[in-house]
Amino acid sequence: MPEIVWDATLYDKQHHFVSDYGADVLQWLAPKANEHILDVGCGTGQLAAQIAASGAIVLGTDASADMIANAKLAHPELTFEVVDGTKLHYSENFDAIFSNATFHWIENQPALVEGLFRSLKSGGRLVAEFGGKGNVKSITNAIASAAQQLGLADQVVNDFWFFPSISAYTTLLESKGFEVEQAWLFDRPTKLIGEEGMYVWINQFARHAFKNLDATQAESIKNLAVEILKPDYFINGEWVADYRRLRIKAWKAKA
Repeated sequence: MPEIVWDATLYDKQHHFVSDYGADVLQWLAPKANEHILDVGCGTGQLAAQIAASGAIVLGTDASADMIANAKLAHPELTFEVVDGTKLHYSENFDAIFSNATFHWIENQPALVEGLFRSLKSGGRLVAEFGGKGNVKSITNAIASAAQQLGLADQVVNDFWFFPSISAYTTLLESKGFEVEQAWLFDRPTKLIGEEGMYVWINQFARHAFKNLDATQAESIKNLAVEILKPDYFINGEWVADYRRLRIKAWKAKA
């Protein structure tokens, strides 16, 4: 996973759309009372709390200690642990696993999927949504173009996200033992908050792209990228990001 430092407070304030949209994915999960459910990449716990409201017994995990600290403060009645998604240490503990906006941050996908499969009980289900092929392509293209124009293209990191196609991800799941029931790749244009919304988005979510640059160089690229994007993605005073999501439902077949 990229060395991202998450500001959990800013995340909730500026990017709460992540969990807002995630609520729609819960329809695929359809949690039931007394089910044991693992939320991988739970962030500050909003969706874990919604799952728990169904009567399910939820464990929320996230690689960010700051996110988990905020989740515990916001939802003291629930259980949260700092756990890297590639190092899930559970064995047939859960009836279902849920994840929203997390898998695309994880580089070691085989380790992630193996851990998910191992963590599920026989007959358990996986429901996840994350960035799919073509996600935020306009933003990554703008960063690359800005870096090129400023003579910094060779210093920008541009391959740290994992945005797979349907075929690539279902093949991976099936290779690790899952049976895929549904897979949906769809466009979801997403409004960003405020006139500085695109800059804030790049600063929060694409920070790793600039790790080889000094602060002045990074700011120059961010500001130019925003200007490149503005004609097409700043509409009626609002920024829109070209999100494209992949939603998956898969099962661990009964033994």
